[in-house]
Amino acid sequence: MTRSKKEDVPEYGCIVGGEERFSGDILEVRFPYTGELVARIHQAGAGDLEDAVASAHEGFAKTRALSCAERYRILNSIAGMVESRAGELAVVMVREGGKTIAFARMEVQRAAETLRISAEESRRIGGEVLALDWTPGNEGRFAITRRMPIGVVLGIIPFNFPLNLACHKLGPAVAAGNSLVLKPSSATPISALLLGKMLLSSGFPKEALSVVPCPGSRAGQVAGDPRIAFVSFTGSPEVGWGLRETAGRKQVSLELGGSAPVIVHQDANLSYAISRIMTGGFTNAGQVCISVQRVYIHRSIYKEACHQICAGAMALVTGDPRDEKTTIGPMITREAAERALKVVREAEVQGARILTGGRVEGAIFYPTVIADSTPGMRVNCQEVFAPVITLTPYDTLEDAIDLANQVPYGLQMGIFTQNIQRILKVHALAEFGGVQVNDIPTFRVDHMPYGGVKGSGLGREGPRYAIEEMTVPRLLAFNPAGGAE
Repeated sequence: MTRSKKEDVPEYGCIVGGEERFSGDILEVRFPYTGELVARIHQAGAGDLEDAVASAHEGFAKTRALSCAERYRILNSIAGMVESRAGELAVVMVREGGKTIAFARMEVQRAAETLRISAEESRRIGGEVLALDWTPGNEGRFAITRRMPIGVVLGIIPFNFPLNLACHKLGPAVAAGNSLVLKPSSATPISALLLGKMLLSSGFPKEALSVVPCPGSRAGQVAGDPRIAFVSFTGSPEVGWGLRETAGRKQVSLELGGSAPVIVHQDANLSYAISRIMTGGFTNAGQVCISVQRVYIHRSIYKEACHQICAGAMALVTGDPRDEKTTIGPMITREAAERALKVVREAEVQGARILTGGRVEGAIFYPTVIADSTPGMRVNCQEVFAPVITLTPYDTLEDAIDLANQVPYGLQMGIFTQNIQRILKVHALAEFGGVQVNDIPTFRVDHMPYGGVKGSGLGREGPRYAIEEMTVPRLLAFNPAGGAE
C-alpha cells in the first residue's frame, strides 16, 4: 500500500513479483511547473532487479498457460479500471510530467483504448496451414504454425506518454501470454506504478509482473540478462542503440524518435495545414517523438504561410498546465528547456532568424518559429524535443522530398496536397516508417503499425504488430501416413 509521509506527500514502493517494496533509495518526483514535491518513489536496487527478473522468469509458466479468454478478461478489466480512475490518472500525469490537463485526459482515453485493442488482439493470434507436398515423395504432408509467447518482456517507458506507452508495452505482453518487467521514466514513474497495481487487481499472476523505477544504467544491465527474452524500448536514440548492443542476441524493438518533416504543397488547404502544424509542433511542449519540427512550404505560398504560422504560435496560451485554457505547459525540466534553447541560439548564430519565441522562463519554452535555417543546423538534423519548428521554402516536390530525407531519422512525415500522383511519389521515396496524407506526422491511432527506419529504430508498435514481435512462430509438421500399416 502507498505510504504517506510528512507534508502529506505520497510515497510509492517499487513492485517486485507483484509485491510492493520500500527500498529506502528515494527518488523525488517534482511538478515541472513549480518544482514542488509531488511524490517520493522507492527505486529498485540491484537485488530488487534480480528478484524482478527471477520472478518474471518463473511467472512465465503461469502467463503462458492463460487461455485467450482469460487474457481477454484481464485486459478488459484493467481498461475498465483506467476508465473509472480517469480523473485521478489525468491529474497524476499533470503533476508528474507537466502535461496540460486537456492533453492528459486524452492520454487516459488512449490508454484505455490501447488496452481494449490488446484484449481484442489476444483472441486473434493465429497461424497458417502449409502444404508440404510440393515435391514428389511428400504426398499427404502438411504443417501448421502457431505463435507462442516469447518469455519475459522488459518494457522501458519514456516520460512524455507515461501511461499510454506503458499500455503499449503491457497490453501486447499480456495478450501474448508473456510475463513483464516495466521500467518507467524516473521523471514520471507514478502512472506506471498505478497501472501495475491495476493489472494485479485484474487477476494477472503476481509473480509475472514487476514495475521497477530505477536509473537508466541499472535497466541497461537488466536488458543484457539472458532470462529477458524481449526488450521494448521507447526513448532517445543514444540510449536505444546502446541497449540493442547490451541486449545481445535477444529480440529488441526500438522507437527512438526523430526530426519529423511536413511538406505543404501549393495546392494544399493552407488554413487547415497550418492549424494541424500548430497542433503537431507545439502539443505537449513539443516533447513528442513525431512532433512537427521541419516544415517545407512551396515558395509560392511561403510568405503567407509564415505569417499565419507565426500568428498562430503567438496566440497559443503558455503557463500552468492545470489551467484548462493552457495549451503549452512546461517542459519536463528547466535543464531540458535550456538544452533546447542552446540549439535555437546556435542556429541563430549560424544565420537563422527567430520569427517568434526563442525564450525560456523556468521550464516554459515559448513556441518558437525559425526561418532561414539550413539542413546541417542541429535545429534541423537533430531532435530538438521542444516547441520549435523551422520553416523552409522549396521549388519542386523533389526538392522537398530530398530535404525531408536529409536527416539520420525516419519515423513519420506528412504531406499536404490534393494530387494523388504527388502523394504516391512521396510514399515511394520517403525514408520514413509512415507517411500521413493531408495531416501531420504527429497523427497516431493506437492500433496502427507505428515505428521507424534509419536512426528512428526498428520494429513496430500497435498491439497487433507488437504481439507479433512478442511471440515466436513454431512449426508443427505432419506426416499422416508415417508408420501406418
